[in-house]
Amino acid sequence: MRRLILASASPRRRELLTQAGYIFEVRPAHVNEDLRPDEDPIAYVVRLARDKAQAVFAEISSESPAPPQVVVIGADTTVTIDGHILAKPEDTADAARMLRLLSGRTHRVITGVALATAKGVEVAAEVTGVQFQTLSDEEIAAYVATGEPMDKAGAYGIQGLAAKWIPRIEGCYFNVVGLPLALVSAMLEQATSY
Repeated sequence: MRRLILASASPRRRELLTQAGYIFEVRPAHVNEDLRPDEDPIAYVVRLARDKAQAVFAEISSESPAPPQVVVIGADTTVTIDGHILAKPEDTADAARMLRLLSGRTHRVITGVALATAKGVEVAAEVTGVQFQTLSDEEIAAYVATGEPMDKAGAYGIQGLAAKWIPRIEGCYFNVVGLPLALVSAMLEQATSY
């Protein structure tokens, strides 16, 4: 029987995998998430997803030999606009700055996904375009005051209060929440079809 492990502390990723019917364990990975100089946003999230999956797979292997059916999912999501990565805000002022950047524009949400197995690591990325309505300073201040933006890349959650400002997306909705389920499902099928 396959043992599936999510290398993430994200409650949103846990909820999405559960919603899709997967039975899994949660084992957060602890890796350096610093951006490298001139690193492309897709390369950045794919690298972090790979690092997370490999770190947890190595931990499991060090406890006892990892059986062939262990599959570790690593993921990392970021928001980009004008070529800049918007990670989780450092404070409320940073959250407001990010929301002003997104206001009235379309940005990209990118999630890197990695599956670590006894055979190695497979990686992929999903990109979704997200259109934001124009936000007033009062709307931004009120949203930041809720605290919702503080633990989210780009300072917003599409599944939360910010949903009312997003008239259109191009691509996978679940990617914007934090885990592109169709991509993960396809990767899991391929990884376990040996």
